Amino acid sequence: MNSYAFKQLDVFSNAALKGNPLAVVLGADALTDAQMAAFANWTNLSETTFVLKPTTPEADYRVRIFTTRQELPFAGHPTLGTCHAWLEAGGQAKGEYIVQECGVGLVRIRRDQARLAFAAPPLVRTGEPAPELVERIRAGLGLPPEAVVAAQWVDNGPGWVALLLDDRARVLAIRPDDSRLAGLKVGVVAPWKDGEADFEVRAFIAGEGMAEDPVTGSLNASLAQWLIGSGRAPARYVASQGTALGRAGRVSIERIGDDIWVGGHALTCIDGRVTL
Repeated sequence: MNSYAFKQLDVFSNAALKGNPLAVVLGADALTDAQMAAFANWTNLSETTFVLKPTTPEADYRVRIFTTRQELPFAGHPTLGTCHAWLEAGGQAKGEYIVQECGVGLVRIRRDQARLAFAAPPLVRTGEPAPELVERIRAGLGLPPEAVVAAQWVDNGPGWVALLLDDRARVLAIRPDDSRLAGLKVGVVAPWKDGEADFEVRAFIAGEGMAEDPVTGSLNASLAQWLIGSGRAPARYVASQGTALGRAGRVSIERIGDDIWVGGHALTCIDGRVTL
């Protein structure tokens, strides 16, 4: 058994316990795949990450991202949280941006005052889902047909498919039937009428340790590419997520040139060591 530096963070909130928790194991090069998967299953968080030495000179560090059941090529709140933990542990970027190596390749991260922001990776699947899939999702979310404005594949690695709804209240009222959504990763978004955010978002992952993700960077990144690209959202906006779970997540979106940057706060709540 070996001892590793360990941090547990709250991401996409500037108040502890109001965002999305993340476990981070630093200097994890000696861990096996099985040990990583077992520890991620044990934490029972939506994601647990392991920081390793990069395999390419362009990267500052490499990260592996695990849910309770599988490894992911990319995820948003683990990207920001892992970067926060790496910087807090003394990490120094080689260039203008911090460069993270992960399953989808190299992801750029920038410091934006007190926040971090990552450049959204390209979508690997787009287009309208098949009508029967949209109907399955609609029924699984308990939505009437008139509530769904549009549907789109917005997959940037995890496999997201999204519905745009007509009203924020409908998003918050959803009580999903996980049996109907099994095997799907579904994002739901609707505009705010008034308030401190522009959109309300929810992320449903039936079959995982947490059937609903509190605040989801990868989903917000892909939603932004869809919403901004289709003219449904401005080039800069704020998304609220986690409201239905008692959280207060805030995700900042900004398009600069060809890049869409996804930003938020991160706080360290637990700092210590773990023996594996």
